Amino acid sequence: MSPHIRQNIAYGALYTLDLAKSNFAVSVESIPIAIKDNICTKSMPTTCSSKMLQDFTSPFDATVVELLNKAGHTLVGKANCDEFGMGSLNIHSVHGPVLNPHSKDQRRSAGGSSGGSAAAVKSEMCLAALGTDTGGSVRLPASYCGVVGLKPSYGIISRWGVVSYADSLDCVGVLGKDVNYVERIFKTIALYDHRDPSAASPKVRKQAATECANLLARCTTASNLSGLRVGIPQEYFPSELSSAVVEPLRHTITALTERGASVVSVSLPSTPYALSAYYVIASAEASSNLARYDGIQYGLRVDPPKTADTKKTANVYAHSRTEGFGPEVQKRILLGTYALTADAFDNYFLQAQRVRSLVRADFDRVFRARNVLVADSESKDDDASAVDVLLHPSAIQTAPRLDEARAPGDLSAYVQDVLTVPASLAGLPAMSVPVQPAEDSWPVGVTVVGQWGCDDAVLQVGKIIEEIEVRRSV
Repeated sequence: MSPHIRQNIAYGALYTLDLAKSNFAVSVESIPIAIKDNICTKSMPTTCSSKMLQDFTSPFDATVVELLNKAGHTLVGKANCDEFGMGSLNIHSVHGPVLNPHSKDQRRSAGGSSGGSAAAVKSEMCLAALGTDTGGSVRLPASYCGVVGLKPSYGIISRWGVVSYADSLDCVGVLGKDVNYVERIFKTIALYDHRDPSAASPKVRKQAATECANLLARCTTASNLSGLRVGIPQEYFPSELSSAVVEPLRHTITALTERGASVVSVSLPSTPYALSAYYVIASAEASSNLARYDGIQYGLRVDPPKTADTKKTANVYAHSRTEGFGPEVQKRILLGTYALTADAFDNYFLQAQRVRSLVRADFDRVFRARNVLVADSESKDDDASAVDVLLHPSAIQTAPRLDEARAPGDLSAYVQDVLTVPASLAGLPAMSVPVQPAEDSWPVGVTVVGQWGCDDAVLQVGKIIEEIEVRRSV
């Protein structure tokens, strides 16, 4: 193993490597790729960064891994993550936290839960990486580490072989050195898979492609964006937002307007309620998905003490689950289990689903392209207030310090997702692109959000922003 690779493992990004391929002596067409630890690979362990699955190696590859292998790309290792994808700062891992590689002088978070994937790309251990995004787990690390991170439209990339956290929210995402690498990997894995029950059908994909083509025609070149309408959501500037990330966004908006784009203010009034709804829905689905890890069917087995009453199955399960799950996973399982109880179901879970519907409706109202998943949705070409994409800060701040994130009783980690969860609840494509760094020189990302199925348009606008930033730095 080269000294460069050995040095970067210290960041906690990759915990296992395919040593035979670690020298990156690959063909021009092949891209070195890291795989998040909750995506099944038969050649490497899949632990979900949890003691519960510490000895598990999948007998099969996930669909996305199959497609990457078929395309000839090089899988360099599994990337560290928050346990079962539950976290925003990548500090909840049995392998230890992931350190942001942007600076060795400050111990800052790489973001979560796909922090290992982002750190691996930033450290040049690979050129692209797969992560998963449930409520911002690709976009937050991308913003904190200064790489590109795409969460695709829900159902566009197969989830078959991905260990479930919250089935109605989980998406396989792509992180890369630049938008071109992200696009190449996205095109490789964004194929229909009949094994994934949540996969969008070929017919729906074709309809979305038609809507996306109309949008792409408005932003073919970075020098002439006269047909592009960019929306700035009013509600995406909460009190928690740091001024350090606002100024780079303003520069980006100014650059787009100078190239002819129309920038308008839009309102998404349900946004303030999205974060609460997200944590109720995600925790409820997690409590159901993780029930299988009981030490009997799946997962770590811890024998109960001889004095335990083994006639009660709960007593048998409890020891394995207490030992196998970390405190963050236990917390979310308990929260989700409570939300699904008879006493709390109407007041929490159903209310959260109603908020989710309102969030989706907000997005459909402001986008010019129609939502092909909604039967009565119509295009708004004649509506001057409708927009093609939305632009907002990817995170409320630059990468947090790890000692602050670990403070007892600190709840700030949950607020990190406040700008990313609305697109997750609506299942929309969203991509974080690095822009001008903050005053303290730490990376800042801006997020482009598009209508469902308009992933190619999001990528195209991301390329334009990236080109603007490259020209600015020259």
